[in-house]
Amino acid sequence: MLTLVIISALLVFASTKPCDTEGSNTELLLSLNKNLLRSLENQEGIPNPSVHLALRLSNIHNLAKESEHLNRLKNNLHNDIQSALSNSQPVSGLLALYTMALKSSCHDLNTVTFSVNGRSETLLTHLKNQMELEKEHIAFSHRPLTNYYQYSLGVLALCVNGIRVNNHVTKKLIKAAEHEHFKHGESESVDTYAMAGMALQCVKDSGSHVQNAAELDTALSKIKQKILASRRLDGHIGNEFSTGLAVQALLAMGSEVAECSAPMEAMRTAARSNTYHNPMAISQTLPALQQTSYMAIKSKECLHEDNTLVLEPIDPVVVSPSQAKVTVIVQVVTSSGAAALYSVDVSKGSSLLEALELLKEKDVGFTFEKESSLWGSFLSVVNGEQARQSDRRYWHLSSDGTALTEGVGDFKIEEAQKITIRNMSY
Repeated sequence: MLTLVIISALLVFASTKPCDTEGSNTELLLSLNKNLLRSLENQEGIPNPSVHLALRLSNIHNLAKESEHLNRLKNNLHNDIQSALSNSQPVSGLLALYTMALKSSCHDLNTVTFSVNGRSETLLTHLKNQMELEKEHIAFSHRPLTNYYQYSLGVLALCVNGIRVNNHVTKKLIKAAEHEHFKHGESESVDTYAMAGMALQCVKDSGSHVQNAAELDTALSKIKQKILASRRLDGHIGNEFSTGLAVQALLAMGSEVAECSAPMEAMRTAARSNTYHNPMAISQTLPALQQTSYMAIKSKECLHEDNTLVLEPIDPVVVSPSQAKVTVIVQVVTSSGAAALYSVDVSKGSSLLEALELLKEKDVGFTFEKESSLWGSFLSVVNGEQARQSDRRYWHLSSDGTALTEGVGDFKIEEAQKITIRNMSY
């Protein structure tokens, strides 16, 4: 029955109707590619390995700019990871993305090392060690040190680099899929199912998990079913920001996702309305729109690449401040359940982060601190209370009861609303 459900659901992804009007899809891909390349000039914080990965998986390149970014990764990001490792901080996901970014540029990973406690070991050795720590943490606490998304990234990064993944490490991911542990808060995480699907498919393709072949197949079927069950009426899978990874996973797992299928059209519609203005969002969507996935890194050769991507100079856009004001009610709910209400008037079109800065300046008792991530800024401390990954807590954001799919720097305030900032566990 499960097989029939999957087959019938996959038929929705096939389409024979023409969907490209005079090369508009090609122009859209070119535009996204340029936007991603241009984002390298304005990056704040550490350079983003996911952006590099998407640029390298693209069909056209600006090899000079990609080389510049590769050097920044090998210096700035490398130093950031070195610091985390030296301080015994879990960095499985970032280490995995760094590994895949280097692999996508055909860089010799054996030349990349980190030193911890006076001992120098290669990047891949450190990633294997991180995965062992994650696996051991699951064994006694039933959850990874980080989360199953980063755990899946680690498995995938080792696999695409031709490293045999420890059977016990893989089995923990298989069991997590079987018991539906891929959640963020109370909701199932399509992103995690997608990343786990790519990781386990890579392991299956490598032929190194023969002892648990049946379990592996069952897990892959379960993951595919979960992804397909997350389709929305508008074509997106999960939400606008998880569709790219979901399509990548379906492609990696051998499903045909046609050029004119509902998810592809949904991503193109979102791209044309500038939904994917965050570089991280583009980096996960662009490979899917080009009908490829992170699995392609495994066979990347970096030969005879199209080096025709050129960035035209653009005139700076002067944005006049909006005269229209809207009222935002901000509710903060602490881990104990205690709630506090605040109000602030902001210009239409302001980001949520700008609204919170204004509220903080009003000196009404509201305070917050933020940290940077590959997705941009996120809240770490609100009104003196922390919500840290190490405590398995985070600040959940919602607008009028609907969870936000964008971060504080990306979400725009266009109308009066109530923003709730809630300290939640995961």
